[in-house]
Amino acid sequence: MPSIPAKSFSYTRHAPLRRRPAPRSVSENALRSRTGRLGDDPAGEVVYGTSRKLERMVPGQFSIAPEDRDAFAASGLSYPTKFDTTRAVFLPYNDDWFSVPAGAPYGQTPTLGVLHPGLMRRAKAAFDAGRR
Repeated sequence: MPSIPAKSFSYTRHAPLRRRPAPRSVSENALRSRTGRLGDDPAGEVVYGTSRKLERMVPGQFSIAPEDRDAFAASGLSYPTKFDTTRAVFLPYNDDWFSVPAGAPYGQTPTLGVLHPGLMRRAKAAFDAGRR
């Protein structure tokens, strides 16, 4: 797989509600927030998104919605989505965990879109609140 772009949205194959992550065939949106290594292999920290209960936000969460205009378009998301930074997971960066999204907007990489600079403060505030 190619190098991991940080702060980008991707499709992952992961069941986020399990205690121990396990790959699966269903793809989910996630924000890659950090890169690193697991042993000798490349890895990325992901924060999962959901389009449910957007009206109920808690510290450590932030959302991206159509009202964010250019930022929403840059994300590649299809629906308003909130991300919970308190439930980040570090995953191996390989074909078992990441897949190329339909349409391959960024070529043959698992990148769906990018975190627009206009959302950096919102995302940082959520990450900071989630670490308290």
